[in-house]
Amino acid sequence: MIYLKLFWSFFQIGLFSFGGGYAAMPLIQNQVVDINGWLTMSEFADVITISQMTPGPIGINAATFVGLRIGGIQGAMVATLGCVLPSCVIVLTLAYIYYKYRGLSVVQGVLNGLRPAVIAMIASAGLTLVILAFWNGKGITSGVDGIDYVAVVLFAIAFMILRKWKMNPVHVMIGAGVIGLCVYPFIL
Repeated sequence: MIYLKLFWSFFQIGLFSFGGGYAAMPLIQNQVVDINGWLTMSEFADVITISQMTPGPIGINAATFVGLRIGGIQGAMVATLGCVLPSCVIVLTLAYIYYKYRGLSVVQGVLNGLRPAVIAMIASAGLTLVILAFWNGKGITSGVDGIDYVAVVLFAIAFMILRKWKMNPVHVMIGAGVIGLCVYPFIL
């Protein structure tokens, strides 16, 4: 039964997540944390972080990690298949339709109409990650007292380094992780 739930949850995520992994994060959170309760918000943030650091799409990596945690190797395979299957079917169908009707202005209009929804989903995912990082998963309702100022400073420094000196993001993430390992034991 758990395999069917995993498949169905990630099938829905794969079916409705237009715009890539960042756009899929709110859908993954809804299925994994809110509806099924398989992970807590902090565990979800960890899964997203690991999914971003490992090669491959974030949504598929998240499906694999959640499936592995919930149902072992078989769960990882079922969740990953559920996440990938809708995309494969949709892409093959759309490729056929696009190839056949690519000259029609209606097709271009539909593609242009999807852009605002994708941008909104990516913005929602980014805002969720900022709230998780800056308020330690407690949410904005905890006010200014709940802000993790170390995380805010690390974010600001990393952002500045990435924008001003165009450093490799992997090096910046490793540096931020090392600084966090050195600083957080003394303030917690």
